[in-house]
Amino acid sequence: MVPKGWERKTLDEISDVIDCKHRTPKYVKNGIPLVSPGTIKWGAIDLESPTKRVTAEEYESLMDHCTVEYGDLVLSRNQSVGIASFVDSDKPFVLGQDTVLVKPKGSDPRFLFYNLQSTDTQKTIFKLAGGSTFSRINLGDIRKLKTIYPPLAEQQKIAKILSTWDKAISTTERLIDNSTQQKKALMQQLLTGKKRLLDELGKPFEDEWNWVNLEDICDVKGGKRLPKGSALSEVKTFNPYIRVADMYMGGVDLSNIKYVPESVAPLIKNYTISKDDLFITVAGTLGIVGSIPDELDGANLTENADKLTNIKCDKTFLLYVMTSSIIQRYIDAESTQNAQPKLALVRIRGFKVPLPKPEEQQKIATVLTNADKEIELLEQQLADLQQEKKALMQVLLPGKKRVVVDGE
Repeated sequence: MVPKGWERKTLDEISDVIDCKHRTPKYVKNGIPLVSPGTIKWGAIDLESPTKRVTAEEYESLMDHCTVEYGDLVLSRNQSVGIASFVDSDKPFVLGQDTVLVKPKGSDPRFLFYNLQSTDTQKTIFKLAGGSTFSRINLGDIRKLKTIYPPLAEQQKIAKILSTWDKAISTTERLIDNSTQQKKALMQQLLTGKKRLLDELGKPFEDEWNWVNLEDICDVKGGKRLPKGSALSEVKTFNPYIRVADMYMGGVDLSNIKYVPESVAPLIKNYTISKDDLFITVAGTLGIVGSIPDELDGANLTENADKLTNIKCDKTFLLYVMTSSIIQRYIDAESTQNAQPKLALVRIRGFKVPLPKPEEQQKIATVLTNADKEIELLEQQLADLQQEKKALMQVLLPGKKRVVVDGE
């Protein structure tokens, strides 16, 4: 049902939809950026990340059929189908293949941008693209995308409301980025001893640090491959089985944990990991390090990860060392030297680890943990803002909730 005063229109009725030129240009190292489907994301158009660039002559040839203006949208027809970026500057760029320029006419550019993001429009695009976000949508189907539009003044009011949430989201994202960079710098200073904290008497720690092999402060043991033909279960049958896919830097994602069949459990019972241990991935994606949540205490560990057990220093301090550039540079070197990188046990055991006195380890761990908590708080605030915006879009864009326009 169309709300009173709203109209159902196609995209080409409220905008000009202009196709790109279908030829591959000659690329240069420095030049005018080419915007391709892979670089289009919801938000302001990104003219910094694109690595493909063209000469001024190519730009003139590829863009002589249209003029880009502030408020225009660039829509992807391929890869991330139906995602759009809005033009918020006068910097020149080239439309790459499988992109289209959408020039609003008689409609508010921001409202149109949010309308393309709406659940109903994205569902339609998904169907037209063959049921996959990595398929392709035809130009004709884009032009005939049909949805409902309120009068211009109401479009502007809705866009203003949603833009307020976008500004709050962008601000929070910047705060997260800044806090993350500050934590990274703090780790570099604290874990190398360049910055010393204060002891219980309020004086800087002065004891010399030791640099030891990882095997000197813990045991490094491998996981276990499931017997051939075994299949993990989504139903909780016996032990949880932690795969590399479940791991992230710092811990384990509990959302998609699989379980070992009861018939297999006795065969791998000696390859478990406890909440007092750490893990490190040793095949595929190397060097993901994390701790084990209480819920997975005693879980079985994939053969593509090793466990650090019987840890003889502060576990949280060791976790930060293992995730820092001190250790990750070893892993990066291993990743780039081999086509199918794998970390051998002997290699891991020989990692050089800084080791201050226990009290300083604990102080460093506490400072970095507090920095992580600040980032986690910001990330939760970001998730809340994104959810609030989504809820608003679901009622404002289809007219389920009407806004009051100034002057009414």
